[in-house]
Amino acid sequence: MKIVIDDKIPYIRGAFENIAEVLYLPGKQTTPEVVKDADALVTRTRTICNEKLLAGSTVKFIATATVGFDHIDTEYCAAKGIQWENAPGCNSKSVVQYIASTLMVLAERKQISLKDLTMGVIGVGNVGSKIARLGNLLGMKVLLNDPPRERAEGSAAFVSLKQIIEQSDIISLHVPLNMKGEDATFHLADELFFSTLNRKPILINSCRGEIVKTNAVKDAIKAGQIAAFVCDCWENEPNIDLELLALTELATPHIAGYSKDGKALGTQMSVQAMSKFFHLGFDNWQPIGVELPKNPVIEINGTRLNEHEIMAKAILATYDIRQDDAVFRNNTALFEQLRGDYPTRREFPAYTIKAKNISIETLEKLKEIGFSIDYSQENKE
Repeated sequence: MKIVIDDKIPYIRGAFENIAEVLYLPGKQTTPEVVKDADALVTRTRTICNEKLLAGSTVKFIATATVGFDHIDTEYCAAKGIQWENAPGCNSKSVVQYIASTLMVLAERKQISLKDLTMGVIGVGNVGSKIARLGNLLGMKVLLNDPPRERAEGSAAFVSLKQIIEQSDIISLHVPLNMKGEDATFHLADELFFSTLNRKPILINSCRGEIVKTNAVKDAIKAGQIAAFVCDCWENEPNIDLELLALTELATPHIAGYSKDGKALGTQMSVQAMSKFFHLGFDNWQPIGVELPKNPVIEINGTRLNEHEIMAKAILATYDIRQDDAVFRNNTALFEQLRGDYPTRREFPAYTIKAKNISIETLEKLKEIGFSIDYSQENKE
């Protein structure tokens, strides 16, 4: 048995060596010649799994350690009997941390109160549903748009895209990339989208670059149709539009879902899927060696701090998007390297809040966001 694995997938080395020939390669070196005699691939979004790569190969199974699977030609795989699995939801909490940090930074920069704002969430799946919950915890009014879910569940919890456009102060995108069909999302944010915005909202794209039309968003920023653009996902990655980069409020190299927790879970789901498909006997495999945060205890004295300030201290202590923004702007030619060598970022559950003089209500919100709480010090309302 031969398995070809993207060498940037963490914690996977050693999982298959006892039962297979394992070849670790950069995604761009995963060629038709390499996979010709392979039984399986474990990959990321940079490897396009289509007829060009797979024709004439012995590949039976593809596991992608990512949520997105638009790099897999699913129709071709179905026609050739090649099974595949993605890792839905593996990075959802990482994206929540990314959006939480973004909101804290924007509130500071723009001198705005999040509790006074309405956030529209477009796409309410594994990630979007958690973003909506975050918005509620931060006191925002949250509007949900998800046509497939609305058709399946009814309209009670959802609003139209028109309502999102008309009523939102912040719009956060969390849809898959669908090129065609009733739920096509390619260039969802196009000239018409921007021309009909009502409140000059902040737009955040942390799903897929092709959801936002590059020229349209550049024109929208220049025309003042949006208050700011936060971009993690770009059209034509890694060859991004540098003019758009210069126009963004915050810019990162497609790392919103790149916490160590999210990567470890994506690897776990891929290995387990492979085990189940080939009946390898380690269906409960889990990664080891996930790095701990440098400072896992966050001490916060809430004296003279309001709830938002306490939340901001906690969230930004785990991840400050401004650091990634600065590194990216200084190294735009290193898009892939910045992703591949992304430093350790752990999610909220890896941290404990050592709290003093913080209300129980605020502590409970921090707990709901994901933090562990140390109640050992006296807390006062």
